[in-house]
This record gives sequence, structure tokens and C-alpha cells, in this order.
Amino acid sequence: MSKIGNFFHTVFVKAVWQTFCVQWVWKTFFVAWIYQAFWRELIVKKLQFDKWKGWIYLLPVIVLIAIFTVWPIFNTVRIAFLDGYSNLGELGGEKYQFGIQNFVDVVTGDAQFLTALKNTILLCVLTVPLSTAIALLIAVCLNAIKPLQKFFQTVFFLPYVTNSLAIGMVFAVMFDIVGVGIGTARPIIRTAGVMNTILGWFGVQTVNWIDTGSLYGSQLAVMVIYIVWNALPFKILVLLGGLQGINKQYYDAAKIDGTSRTRTFFKITVPLLSPMIAYVVITGFIGGFKEYTSVVGVFGDKMGPVGQEGSMQTMVGLIYKALENDTAGRASASALILFCIIFAVTMVNLYVSKKKTHY
Repeated sequence: MSKIGNFFHTVFVKAVWQTFCVQWVWKTFFVAWIYQAFWRELIVKKLQFDKWKGWIYLLPVIVLIAIFTVWPIFNTVRIAFLDGYSNLGELGGEKYQFGIQNFVDVVTGDAQFLTALKNTILLCVLTVPLSTAIALLIAVCLNAIKPLQKFFQTVFFLPYVTNSLAIGMVFAVMFDIVGVGIGTARPIIRTAGVMNTILGWFGVQTVNWIDTGSLYGSQLAVMVIYIVWNALPFKILVLLGGLQGINKQYYDAAKIDGTSRTRTFFKITVPLLSPMIAYVVITGFIGGFKEYTSVVGVFGDKMGPVGQEGSMQTMVGLIYKALENDTAGRASASALILFCIIFAVTMVNLYVSKKKTHY
């Protein structure tokens, strides 16, 4: 009986153990399948979230850009082609026809359009090359010196963080003549201004720069000096950063070959710095065509001396003037004309830079 009992006991234990093992294995596979399915779903959801996460983060900025940039651009284009459009008229229920009369009125009907276009082009052509050349020379000098380099960088960068209108007022004081009968045959001068005082030390007679009766050339000279001085900090910063990134081995090789400093500058520095030069030239022209605050800072909102209002009018000033007169159609047309000019000049600069720039 004991053998039979042991046999049945062994069979029973094996059966129970096999059943337990089968159930354990089955449960293990089931739990593993659930675990795998859970993580697969979690990973898929995470990947989907990662796919849209960037757009979710950008959504507030996109909404703001759409409201304050994209929509105004489309609205400006729409208004420019509505003949005789005005904001007050639209509020009064007036209807406007689609056409190009606003552009015709700006080009042929506005007496200051040609003056504004001439001033804007002259300011760009005179200030951008001059400021770029001076900034390049200053950047080369700053890169060559080691003592007090950070100090001089800070000094040259200060005008960039200063309000343009405040700087314009300072320049107006420097070139202003205080007295009675300025611009007449016998003026009584009390103070000739800082600039005339400095020029007087070298025997130069007092020049009427920005007051009543001043010549157009003297007014333009003041604006060129101011704009060049105001544009230097940013260009110096960009060009200095480019200079510090040039490999010193080029200059070491030039020294070994006995190359002069002038030849090194034009054959090594300028070509290797050409991408930065192209950048500051392109941005300089874009900013130059948008000149407005500099003229207001020196001459006030009349854009010229007393009795010569509008003599230094710019394209942006023409747009603001049209807005003040509630002729939004003309203002929008002027803005589109300015955009086309800036776009054309930028395309030309990009084409030239591709031919002359060494990357």
C-alpha cells in the first residue's frame, strides 16, 4: 500500500506543480502582454505629444504674430488698393472701389514724394558705405589691442542702447545757433553751438547747419554725421565678432611671407570677413530706407528748420503724415512703394554678396 500511496502522491504533486507552473507561465505572459501594450500605448501617445509639443509651445507667439504682424500686412495691402480710403469714411459707412488711384495720388499728387524719395536714397547711399567702412576700421583696431579692449567695446556700444530721439536732441544742440535773426543778413549770435566753436578754433567761420535759412547740404551733412555715428555700435559689434573668429594661422603665414599690413587687410581680413560685411550692408540699407526718428530727433516733427518744413522729409515720414491727415489709402500705398524699394535693393545686395562673399 505504501508503494501505491507514494505513486499516487508523486503523481498528485507533479500534477499540482505542472498546473501551477502552467498557470504561472500563462499569468506571466498575460501580465507581460498587458505591460507591453500599456507601454506601447504610452510611447505612442508620448510620440504624438512630442510631435505637437513644439507647436503647442509656439502657439502664443504665432497668435501674437498673426494679430500684430500678419493681419496688419494683409490689411495694408487691402487698403492700398481701395481708392480714397480713410478710416473715418469707413466708420461712416462709405464704400470704396478697388483700384490704383492711391498710388497715382502718392506719386503725382504729393509734392513731397520726390523730396522724401530723394532724401531717403541719399541718406542710404551716403551713410551705409561710410558707416560700414568706419566700423570695419574701428573693429580692426579694437581687435588688435589687448589692454582695455573690453572697456573700449563698451564705450563704442553705448550709443546702441541709448534712445535715438535723445541722441538727436543732443546733436541738435551741438549744431544749433542761438541768437536773433538767424538766417538773415545780420544775425546776432549769442551761442554758435559746439560744432561751430570747435571749427572756429581752426579758423572756420560760423556755419548755419540746421537753423532757418540753412542750406540743404548742411542739413544733409548733419543727418549723415548723426546716422553714421548712431549706426557704428551695432556694426562694430558684428564685425569684431567676425574678426575674432578668423583663424590666426592665415596671419602667421602672411608674416612669414613678409606680406604688408595693407595687403594682409585686403587679401585676408576683408575676404574672410565678407559674410559679416554683407550682413551689415544689407541690414544697413534696410534700416536706412526706414529712417525717421533720426530726422525727428534733430529737426522735430516738421522734418526741417522753421520756414523750410519738410526739407528733410523721408518715406516713413511721408507715411506718418498721410496717417495724420486721415488718408490711410495714401499711407498704405506709400508703405507698399517703400516695401518694393527695400525688397529690390535687398535682392540686388544678396545677388552681389553671392558673387563677392567667401564662405
